[in-house]
Amino acid sequence: MMKFNKLTIITLVLLLTSLSSIAGNVVVVNAGNSSKVSISDIKKLYLGKKGAFSNGNRAELTTLIAGSNIRESFNSEVLNKSEPQYAAYWAKMAFTGRAVPPVEYNNSEQVKAFVGSTPNAIGIIDDSLVDSTVKVVLNF
Repeated sequence: MMKFNKLTIITLVLLLTSLSSIAGNVVVVNAGNSSKVSISDIKKLYLGKKGAFSNGNRAELTTLIAGSNIRESFNSEVLNKSEPQYAAYWAKMAFTGRAVPPVEYNNSEQVKAFVGSTPNAIGIIDDSLVDSTVKVVLNF
């Protein structure tokens, strides 16, 4: 029988607790979308620098409302922007008419429902909601 000291047990408990509390977030497209979608494509789409998928179909962007942890993680980890930077960026893009910002939804369930029913949609959701209606193109 193995003996564990208190420090080892505490470390294991903390590790298991921290791993279980990490929520996975993903970028998804409609399951029928056959386009190749790279992280570079995602950045360009979500910054209004590109409007279509590799197959030429116009992308319908969705995101979550400001204040969502998933949106904040996406903006920070994928777009390298804070929420205020992201909001200011899109305010400028929309004001100058250069691009239309992503449609905002209140929760991941709404984003998944839209993406799953819209052939050219892309969105960010909690990975626990992934099903056969959407396809994961990025984990973040």
